[in-house]
Amino acid sequence: MTTLDLDTLENLCRAALEGAGATPAMARDTAAALVYAEARGIASHGASRVPFYATHLRNGRADGSAVASIARERGGAVLVDAHDGLAFPACALAIEQAIRRAGEHGVSYAGVCNSHHFGVAAYHLDAVARRGMVGLAMGNSPAAMPAHGGKRPLFGTNPIAAAFPRRDAPPLVIDLSLSEVARGKLMVAAREGREIPLGWALDAQGQPTTDPRAGLEGSMLPMGGAKGAMLALIVELLACALTGAHFGFEADSFFTEAGNRARIGQAFLVIDPGALAGQAAYLERVETLVAAMLEDSNVRLPGQRREALADGARTRGVDIPDALLADIRKLAAGKAGTA
Repeated sequence: MTTLDLDTLENLCRAALEGAGATPAMARDTAAALVYAEARGIASHGASRVPFYATHLRNGRADGSAVASIARERGGAVLVDAHDGLAFPACALAIEQAIRRAGEHGVSYAGVCNSHHFGVAAYHLDAVARRGMVGLAMGNSPAAMPAHGGKRPLFGTNPIAAAFPRRDAPPLVIDLSLSEVARGKLMVAAREGREIPLGWALDAQGQPTTDPRAGLEGSMLPMGGAKGAMLALIVELLACALTGAHFGFEADSFFTEAGNRARIGQAFLVIDPGALAGQAAYLERVETLVAAMLEDSNVRLPGQRREALADGARTRGVDIPDALLADIRKLAAGKAGTA
């Protein structure tokens, strides 16, 4: 492992992505999101994604020259087209529009189509919470989980996140994948040669496995069985049917070099508390609930551990596996076609 400060890591990631064909703006937005994840201990959505993104940029699965644009809009609703680029600039535009429209209309729904992997779902809600608004984020991904009762991977792991601002305290941030664990954890385990626990994934024959590579070739298990599968279905419909994006089964895996342009979808719901009970009433209600939760000494508020890790990372930096760091440095120096 090598310890890097966050600025150094972000600059390396940005250089690697630019070297693979991303515009400076796309590389900047993507690198910032990856470092956000790394600082919060979410290595599966951090620097480990750089070689995959770079490969997709180089082989045409993502368009590094794409510029996100507004495709349709009406009142509080807006659709952003990512134009097959990496997802982060399109999501940033969607969030910017959603915040503005929620301020005007009380609520806004922003969808993104023709998109790519959007990283940690909660990352996109940071700006929403800073504006004192409530945000929900969701997105689909290439098929990894079967519908309830089925065997064929059909839905993505389809993360959902929510952010609720508080009075004089960090927001409550809830972020979860609808599989038992995020698929990126299998990717990290495979890279590091580690086994995974039983109950995370099935192999291609539908059998439980501790081999992360077999799990990546097979399917993930939904959290909560049928309930997790139904939530994944809801995300597919909200993030894809409403936006015109590809469903999970129409997008090839992100963990392979060859494949189609994913063209998946994301969706963001932003609500101004002032349009309902009012900002003061909202904040009072949130603090009343938080106080009740903390009466139990074993309760940890959602997002608390990740923010503590981020505070530490700003001072101490983060540890990056040497093999991964070597890959990123080669990409940044323009010495590798794929990782």
